[in-house]
Amino acid sequence: MTFQKLRTNKRNQWIIIHLRYLVGFAFFPSGLTKLLGNRFTVISTDTPIGYFFEAMYRTGFYWNFLGLCQIVAGILLMTQRFALLGALMFLAILSNIWIITISLSFTGTWVITSLMMIAVIVLLIWDHHKLMPVLGYNRTITIESYPDPGRIWINAGLIYTVCLMGLSVPGPVQEGLGLWISRLLIGMVFLTFLFTNYKMYKKLNLDVKNQA
Repeated sequence: MTFQKLRTNKRNQWIIIHLRYLVGFAFFPSGLTKLLGNRFTVISTDTPIGYFFEAMYRTGFYWNFLGLCQIVAGILLMTQRFALLGALMFLAILSNIWIITISLSFTGTWVITSLMMIAVIVLLIWDHHKLMPVLGYNRTITIESYPDPGRIWINAGLIYTVCLMGLSVPGPVQEGLGLWISRLLIGMVFLTFLFTNYKMYKKLNLDVKNQA
């Protein structure tokens, strides 16, 4: 019953929606870098960390495949509708990254990856009812039905995906057209955020008035 109250609370839904956006975006810069065949770091190979990343980079297709998986996981989270599948993919990829950052003693990076792990676990707990038929072997299970994010959040996710992917393309931003495109993409992200949250604010106020 407590979970049902948490799950149906509109403010909690808003937090989860934007947590999906944030976690999904986290993989875009590194994923695009790998997919395009670029090195992820310039750390010297004399260090264990630099040697590890150089070895990963030299695997070739695996390096590109890892980047592709990161981007797909991020896009699935951004869509909201397929967020659970994205969170499962994200967990599989991030678990490896998290252990790597801890085992190789990355300075400070393990804190970031640990926070990302917590965020993904929260997303999986939020949608755990959808996993119950898989986990409950040979048992009849009643699944609670909760409202999915509205169309406005799905459309916003598509806009965020296009804009943030464009902004995540590795390499310096050139003067002229490239700079204006970057500014346009940033503006679209900002306006989308303002519009969707204004609509959410109005809806919350309307619900409060109806309950009064």
